[in-house]
Amino acid sequence: MGVTDDIADELAQQALALEAKTGDETIALKVSEILGASSQTTQEAFLTSVRVRRAEARARTYLAEMTSKAGGTD
Repeated sequence: MGVTDDIADELAQQALALEAKTGDETIALKVSEILGASSQTTQEAFLTSVRVRRAEARARTYLAEMTSKAGGTD
């Protein structure tokens, strides 16, 4: 990853963690707006990281549920 992607991903991780901790689902949106005011490139990378990490979380939850239903321990 380049510096823009690295920074955007780090910010995405922090925003999503804070959303989970506070229950405020608007944090990532607010961070995106702040980034967009200065750097559309960073904003786009941030939003991509947020989408990827949210998708990963949903997929992992699904796999854990299916593993549990199948009686597995993986």
